[in-house]
Amino acid sequence: MTERESIIYKMGLSFTPGMTTAVARRIAECDLDLERFFTIDTVELRNLLGFSCNVRLDKVQREEALFRAQKEMDFIERHNIRVYYLGDDDYPMLLRETPDAPVVLYQLGDTALDAPHVMNIVGTRRNTANAVSFCDTFISDLAEYFPDTLLVSGLAFGIDTLAHKGALENNLKTVAVVAHGLDTIYPAANRELARKIIKAGGSILSEYPSGTPAYRKHFLERNRIVAGLSELTLVVESPIKGGAMSTANTAFSYSREVGAVPGRVSDEMSRGCNHLIRTHKASLVSNMADVIELMGWRPAGVKVVAKQRNLFPELSGEPKEIYDVLKHSTDPLTVDQLFQQTHIHIPLLISTLTEMEFDGIVIRHPGNRYSIA
Repeated sequence: MTERESIIYKMGLSFTPGMTTAVARRIAECDLDLERFFTIDTVELRNLLGFSCNVRLDKVQREEALFRAQKEMDFIERHNIRVYYLGDDDYPMLLRETPDAPVVLYQLGDTALDAPHVMNIVGTRRNTANAVSFCDTFISDLAEYFPDTLLVSGLAFGIDTLAHKGALENNLKTVAVVAHGLDTIYPAANRELARKIIKAGGSILSEYPSGTPAYRKHFLERNRIVAGLSELTLVVESPIKGGAMSTANTAFSYSREVGAVPGRVSDEMSRGCNHLIRTHKASLVSNMADVIELMGWRPAGVKVVAKQRNLFPELSGEPKEIYDVLKHSTDPLTVDQLFQQTHIHIPLLISTLTEMEFDGIVIRHPGNRYSIA
């Protein structure tokens, strides 16, 4: 099978009605040849994959999907678009770990998506001057300390645009994840920005084939890719509802780190960030130092001296209760799991965990899970 034929089969698989992440993963587990997927009888296919009749995968529909993929291949070749398939080794590593990863991704540009540090910056389309100032300083510091960072966002107006422009100004690679096919750019006003991103070595990324318009639901689907590609989601400004909150909640559900820039309680565009911090879904981030502490990243050229600690600390009270529970757990535990086993009131539990982390007794993992250091 040629590489061209392989890509057509992979796209055809993604075009097949009823195709989901779980079905695609099952096909890979069964080591089913993709060419055979389009020729095998429907009943035999269901039996081979272990699916009931609820998963249709009708042969006629598979054949139609393959024909559609053959037409899409002309567009792919004409515009030098790269196709990532969930079952391939080069599929983005962090995104692959998510339960609803796209079966296929289309990339305009050749950016390496598995960078040493990957984070996204998202927020409202109606940002304030404070957000401009924060993004200018933060992205400048990010480029100084972590020049290998890949900065992801959604190419929307507001915070997304600030993130992409800040990356370009500071020579960081940036990827814009869009909610439509790669034959267009939305919003149209950001077409020039998209061209600059690609020219600077960045990429435009989508799960949608050409001709797919920017439907409302596509933006919510797009947000899971922004979150899934990233180790850290940083919300700069957001009202209590919006796309950035969707991205943050999705990242939290993936057990990825979430940061939020706090603001005054009276500021509409800070309510979402304050809510994320208050509900312990996000850590407070006011500068690059907060991110370094949160992520445990080591700045380029900076020597970090390991903190000395007692391997068998003498503890009492709440710290001892927490330590004893964690000591007998094979996996990191969430705050809720610790509460269920220690019955320490949540506010006291969180403050105690913070002190223990500072003292080097416990380690905080993505998703606010804790283990013995």
